[in-house]
Amino acid sequence: MSEVTGVVDVESGYAGGDSSGVGYQQILNHEKALRAGKATGRNHAEVIKITFDPEKVTLETVLAKFWENHNPTQGDRQGNDIGSNYRSAIYYHDAAQKELALATQKIYQQALNTAGFGPITTEILPLRNYITAEEYHQDYLKKNPNGYCGLGGTGVKYPASGQKAAQNAPLSSEAITDRQEMLDGKDLNFSQQLVIFEAENCEFCKLFDKDILNRWQAEIPVITTINTNPPAGWTLEKPLFAAPTIVLFRNGKEVSRYTGYNGEQSNFWKWLGFQLLSPEQQKIAFEQGTEPPFTATILDEKRPGKFVDPVTGATLFLSQTKFDSKTGWPSFFDPIEGSVTLHEDNSHGMKRIEVRSASSGIHLGHVFNDGPPPSFKRYCINGNVLKFIPD
Repeated sequence: MSEVTGVVDVESGYAGGDSSGVGYQQILNHEKALRAGKATGRNHAEVIKITFDPEKVTLETVLAKFWENHNPTQGDRQGNDIGSNYRSAIYYHDAAQKELALATQKIYQQALNTAGFGPITTEILPLRNYITAEEYHQDYLKKNPNGYCGLGGTGVKYPASGQKAAQNAPLSSEAITDRQEMLDGKDLNFSQQLVIFEAENCEFCKLFDKDILNRWQAEIPVITTINTNPPAGWTLEKPLFAAPTIVLFRNGKEVSRYTGYNGEQSNFWKWLGFQLLSPEQQKIAFEQGTEPPFTATILDEKRPGKFVDPVTGATLFLSQTKFDSKTGWPSFFDPIEGSVTLHEDNSHGMKRIEVRSASSGIHLGHVFNDGPPPSFKRYCINGNVLKFIPD
């Protein structure tokens, strides 16, 4: 909200509850007691107080940003945060503010209906018992650039322009602008498809794009959308509640999802690995398992090509670095620069150097100092967690 031209100040606080003079911990404690049936009374909602210059920005614009930047259909919830203190709310000062809040709600409800969302649950009530939040809650994301934020929005634009339009209904289809159309399942890979549901002005979506999507080499097809509906003809298991949400569809149905992203690349790839790898591969990749010798299908592979991470698709080794070590496991004397990481491994009463994929973090094998020149290294790798792609 502070980025809106004409907004003078934004302050975090609490409002709408029965108590006065309470703080964050008391609100959390009261919510816990409410949910356990050990307390009564209305709890506060976590709110922001917006001070704006009406000569530079209209109240409708401020309210439009409010509607767009969260999901107002979730009841006592925002993202991963559940409780009445996370309810969607507008607390007004006078009759004019109330009238415009209700008018914009009506307009936005029609836009949400068109996009397939349910009814708005936002409470619109007179302001009471406002309390300024603690200092560490003020400008939270400025102080914590990688901090968690459960607000993702629905991807549905507020359709009206100007207060006059907000007071006139019904909504025309031409008023809905700049909203990405629903994906068509017929245009996607029916057997297996990743869909990344993002939101406009979502910093975590931008981070996911930078860390993951901009380097995408995985075999599974992927597509992004800011429309929160599933591709036409396909089904989601449950509604979306945060952005980004990464959903894996098989045969047009959701089979798994990864909700939210805060830079934890290894967690995302581990989630995807559990969807793509067989149980035998998972045991090697995530439990540091070892395949029986002489069982890897690529053990005798001699064609020119590359060996890649089965999850990310990143190249790990080239065929010209592969050699027959007579050990029963695929062996290489050099990886692609930067493709693997090395880690001390003292398991099973031995001192070894573990080899992991740098892109996904999965376990590959171990490296020893008994290889051929020029490196004199032997990267002893589990073939079942390598995918061979011939030139």
